[in-house]
Amino acid sequence: MKFQTTCLAATLLLMAGAAQAQTAGTWMVRGGITNITPAVDSGDLSASSLPHTKIDSNGNTQLGGGITYMVDDHWAVDLPLATPFTHNLYGAGAISGAGKIAETKALPISLFGQYHFGEANAQFRPYVGAGPTYAKFYKEKGTAVLTAITGGSSSTPTTLSLESRLGLTVQVGGTVTLNERWFIDGMIAKTFVKTRGTLSTGQTIDVTLNPVTVAVAVGYKF
Repeated sequence: MKFQTTCLAATLLLMAGAAQAQTAGTWMVRGGITNITPAVDSGDLSASSLPHTKIDSNGNTQLGGGITYMVDDHWAVDLPLATPFTHNLYGAGAISGAGKIAETKALPISLFGQYHFGEANAQFRPYVGAGPTYAKFYKEKGTAVLTAITGGSSSTPTTLSLESRLGLTVQVGGTVTLNERWFIDGMIAKTFVKTRGTLSTGQTIDVTLNPVTVAVAVGYKF
């Protein structure tokens, strides 16, 4: 994450150009890449024959972007956009090293209020933001490893569902103007959200996800 942060800062500072105002009524659209990496804190799987059975998750990078509207010279409303993320779930705790136990599609739906610092025509404008995020999980799939751990069989494999939940996201970022219309946008965010996994066996597991999001995009103002 330190490396990602350093690269993001370097991109924002080096790719600068002529200034163009971000005044009230300005629309800004952007497209690029977004990485989401959960900072998992897993509870224990209920009614498990292996005490302290936990899970972990990997990160994923997808196409991302968003739309920003400047309400005035400093305040803005931002709607991030991205293609769905795919996260693999792995065994942790008592089943650490078991490998992949499931996967899920995830789509964070957020809406931010932002404050942009500096003058409207500043070449570099840092900003902070906050808002709700609805973490939508779908198309969950268990693996043979999950079935084996929970006592299922090939004829009755164990399935998994994850509850979609509402959380809070805070962000910090900045825009660098390249010319009259084009700019670079970089952002780091932290989402505070929990979920509960339910197995077809009736067992449950509570998980704090709290993912970190890093996004870099090229944008256009109009």
